[in-house]
Order: sequence, then structure tokens, then C-alpha cells
Amino acid sequence: MYLISRLTRRILPLLGLIGLAAALSGCNWVVMKPHGDIAQQQADLIVTSTLLMLLIIVPVIVLTLFFAWRYRESNTEATYTPEWDHSTRLELMIWGAPLLIIIVLGAITWISTHKLDPYRPLDRIDAQRTVPADVKPLVVEVVALDWKWLFVYPEQGMATVNELAAPVDRPIEFKITASTVMNAFYIPELAGMVYAMPGMETKLHAVINKAGVYQGLSANYSGGGFSDMRFKFHGLSPEDFERWVASNKADGLKLDRAGYLKLEQPSQRDGVRRYASVDADLYGAILNRCVDASKMCMNQMMAIDARGGLGKGGVSGLTQQSWRTADGMQQRTVVASLCTPVNPTGKALAMTPAAAVVAQP
Repeated sequence: MYLISRLTRRILPLLGLIGLAAALSGCNWVVMKPHGDIAQQQADLIVTSTLLMLLIIVPVIVLTLFFAWRYRESNTEATYTPEWDHSTRLELMIWGAPLLIIIVLGAITWISTHKLDPYRPLDRIDAQRTVPADVKPLVVEVVALDWKWLFVYPEQGMATVNELAAPVDRPIEFKITASTVMNAFYIPELAGMVYAMPGMETKLHAVINKAGVYQGLSANYSGGGFSDMRFKFHGLSPEDFERWVASNKADGLKLDRAGYLKLEQPSQRDGVRRYASVDADLYGAILNRCVDASKMCMNQMMAIDARGGLGKGGVSGLTQQSWRTADGMQQRTVVASLCTPVNPTGKALAMTPAAAVVAQP
């Protein structure tokens, strides 16, 4: 029994280590080994901060173990000074070293916060190359839907769902919003996580430095389909990117306002969709929550509020609406769309800026 018990005590820790190793073998170190310059700088910041903190943590752990062993009760050779209560040298070490680490970490945090600001346009492609003066960033308008991602390429005049691509070594400017609830746009290989919020626009500047297929995901819980809200990000050569655009424009459909209203309906595990053309004003309408032409755009509503309200200038923005009650049909005056009014013939009228509407006599 003694031998069995002894053998068990030796085997159980070994089995635990094997189980831990098996569990960790599934870990992905993509955050620490990315292929985008912004993500690489963020990984370097994590390593630097960790090493600086270990300068305090490791000595404290070592000294704790040393003191416990050195001044154990059975060690009669250890110095015994029950009246000791102060040492200036020891106090300077205890407080001085952490203070220096905090100052260094604070300086690094201050510099990195500004240098890696997602709103800040890139000034370099990687550590050895700056962004050429004649290179413009690729603009991608990102919309977090329930539960899928819409990517609009205004320069190319196309859109995709659950698939994103960009040329290698070309700066990317993401403009990010959401349709309903707050979400988070995250490509670990490319850059840090940035939130997507309805009625608001956030930005992210990044660049991918190596061709490949990378995983993109939602990093903020947003409901039932959250776990499958993933997409592929393709880092392509400039030539392959042009071919990818041409292929999408050849095979895709048109994404207009009516199509978007159907697309934004909640759905789970959606596949890739491609749109050869897209309404030029669609992203602005999504951002201002007025894709439905019967709703007023947020930016126009705010412009009206800034001028003191609708008043006389807003009369042209009102209409009559009917609804059924117990006493029969009733009429009431409501605010009509100021964003994309449509006439009875179906032809879109020219959009009138809110400021002009308010200013008219």
C-alpha cells in the first residue's frame, strides 16, 4: 500500500502537467506574432510592459522564499533582532524601485497611447518603411449587423458580407458603425479591437504586411449569433486585390437601401455575399439611422436642434399620418423624412440639407 500511495503521488502531478500541456497546445499565439505593423507594435508594448513589471515581481517572489527559508524557526544561525523596526536603505529599495518602474511604464503608456491611437493616420508601413506621400489609404466602411459583418468599399463601389480583403503594405482606414447594438471589430493579426456603436462612427488605421488569410471576429457579446459572427480577412498582393475586386463586381448583385433593410434582419451563420455595386449614400444613411426614407437622419435632426428646433423653417418637413383607433381613422401631423424623400412617381428628389431647410423663410 505504501508503494502504491507513493507511486500515485508521483504520477498524479505528472498527469496534471500532461493535461495542462495538452490544453495549452490549442492556444493560438497570434496576438504575440501578428503580421500587421500596428498589431506588432502592440505586441512589443505587451512584452516591454511585462518585462518591466517582472523586474519587481521576480525579486519579490525570490526574496519572499529566501526570507522564509533563511529565518525559519530551526535555523539558529539567523540573526534574531526582535526590536528592529526601520532601515532607510531597505525603505529606499522597497519604494524607490517600484516608483522608477511606474515612471517608466507611465512614459511608455503616454507615448504609445498617442502613437497607436486608432484614429491616427499611419506614418509608416513597418519599422523600416514610411508611407509614401502619394499613397492613399484604402477606405473600408464597416457595419456590424445581427449577426454578420458588412464591408463597403466606396472607392471600388462594391460591398461584401463576411469577407474582407486589402492589399499588402497599403494603409487601411476603417470607418466603423453598427446597425443595432454595440459590437467590437477585431482582427488580431492586423490591429487592436475597436468598438462599433449604432449612430456613432469609430475609426481604425492599420496595415497588413504579409499575404495570407486571417481570422476576423466580433469581440463583444451581442446576442444569440455572436459566437458565429466571424469573417475571413484576406491580405493580398496589389494585383490579386484588383482581381478580387473585379471578380466581386462581375458576380455580385446591387446593394441599395431596400436590399440593406432585408440584409440587416437578424440571421445566424451567414455565408459570404458579394455586391457588385452599392448605393453611394448607404453608409451615411446607416450611420445616421435613416436608411428607411420615412425616418429623419440624425445629422439633420441635430442640425435642426442646433438652430433651435423645427419652427417655421421645418414646415416642409412635416406630413400627415393616418392610424386606426376605436373611433375610426384619425390624422396626426408627424415629421417626415428630410434625408431621402421620394415623390409619388418613385423618382428620388434632390436631398435638401437640414441647414437650408431650417433657414428658408
